[in-house]
Amino acid sequence: MKKIRTLGFLILGVSFLFSCTEETPKRPNILFIMADDHAYQAISAYDNTLIETPNIDRIANDGMLFTNACVTNSICAPSRAVILTGKHSHLNGKIDNNFPFDTTQMTFPQLLQANGYQTAMFGKLHFGNNPKGFDEFKILPGQGRYYNPEFITKKEGKKTITGYVTDLITDMTINWLKTEREEDKPFFMAYLHKAPHREWLPAERHYTDFTKRTFKEPETLFDDYSGRGSAAHEAEMNLLKHMNWAGDSKIYPDVMDQLGIPETAGWDKGAFAREVGAMNEEQRAAWDAVYGPMNEQFIKDYPTMSQQDKMKWRYQRYMQDYLGSIASVDEGVGKVLDYLEESGLAENTIVIYTSDQGFYLGEHGWFDKRFIYNESFKTPLLVKWPGVIKAGSRNTQMVQNLDFAQTILAAAGVEAPADMQGENLIPLFRGETENFRDAVYYHYYEYPAVHMVKRHYGIVTEDFKLVHFYYDVDEWELYDRKNDPKELRNVYNDPEYAEVVKKLKADLSDLRIKYKDSEELDQHFIDKYKEKGLISRGGE
Repeated sequence: MKKIRTLGFLILGVSFLFSCTEETPKRPNILFIMADDHAYQAISAYDNTLIETPNIDRIANDGMLFTNACVTNSICAPSRAVILTGKHSHLNGKIDNNFPFDTTQMTFPQLLQANGYQTAMFGKLHFGNNPKGFDEFKILPGQGRYYNPEFITKKEGKKTITGYVTDLITDMTINWLKTEREEDKPFFMAYLHKAPHREWLPAERHYTDFTKRTFKEPETLFDDYSGRGSAAHEAEMNLLKHMNWAGDSKIYPDVMDQLGIPETAGWDKGAFAREVGAMNEEQRAAWDAVYGPMNEQFIKDYPTMSQQDKMKWRYQRYMQDYLGSIASVDEGVGKVLDYLEESGLAENTIVIYTSDQGFYLGEHGWFDKRFIYNESFKTPLLVKWPGVIKAGSRNTQMVQNLDFAQTILAAAGVEAPADMQGENLIPLFRGETENFRDAVYYHYYEYPAVHMVKRHYGIVTEDFKLVHFYYDVDEWELYDRKNDPKELRNVYNDPEYAEVVKKLKADLSDLRIKYKDSEELDQHFIDKYKEKGLISRGGE
């Protein structure tokens, strides 16, 4: 009898042990997908006016769509540095595309790797050739090329791979998941697209379709910036005046010469040579078959085109190539999501889709980014996490790319360093929205430089946006985000908003202190900029 009781207790103990083991949650895999300059207006989960992105939309359909996600500094390399470190630009050192990244900074992939995650990065990093914290990487040098790009690899040195960059990055990602993933470890995968960054070359399969499309013009395409300060008036981002004819609009250099069209910038024809010139004979023949006739028609039309006609033509050319580039990104995302589902990985994988910043798609007559204004400042953010995020959820709160490091570390069960400045978004994933921040801080530095967007910092809430432009001016702007969503009227000096200005100025001062920014740091970076001779209007 005693032996039977002992055996019974033993069985109960083993059963309890197994039940505990089964209930212990596995640490989630994390797939971080980021495109470059992908405007939220060009994702159909946000707005299907311009394009359908059914695969990116799957993430929102199965998870959460953030409608007020934004960046701390709307420019490529600084945004990526903020994401990796969880710190504002003035602390991680990467204030613009010229200043060096402080490589002593701890990044969240290093912490994941140190805590048992297998890590990989494929695609565009944009700064640094040896990213820390990755077991495997293949990254583009700098901006990289659309066709037959060179990759910097961890194990094979530099190598040029024939093909289209978006497809190559997707294939690398799936191949790693299939053949190099260690099944006994959770993984962090950074799947980073070059597209749709300038100069917007679609894959061959999308040439014909997109070059035949006509897209709806934004209401503010011919904005005259009345009611706003000098910053909007002086920015050099106008589609007609500042976009390159060869590099951007794909007018052949010899056609420019034939029509007497001067280069818009010093790298205009050079960008065309770099991108289109990288194609092999077969690829170039396919390109010329579509873009050659377009150039021939342009030769006929150009002499009689008005300035308004040219602006409209350039908008359509821009959208055709920009959106055509996104079509391949969406297809690639679909292939990776399909593999996660087919392999059974999807159930325990967090999928994040975002961009390094927003982008102007002709709004206010502009392309590019840099401003705190909505199209530049806001960025797509779609997240799915089975069992945690309710399918089809939406969130309107002020979240930033500053928050990604904190959130990913929390999801992985890794303690974040005390000097990270972001917020953990997991409570928002669960629908717990109480006591979350009500305002975010923004600071842009790269001026005077390409596009001539003045230095500025500001505070943004769901209702208002207060901005201070400085360096060569001292101007303030206030926008009522609910009543003026296109940000056409600066109400800073409107007496009806006097109390709003007073409160937001105090809150902005508090945020500057909280995030350890100051007038002294502003001047420090201006002085360093001058010392390094970076006051320049050249480059991209």
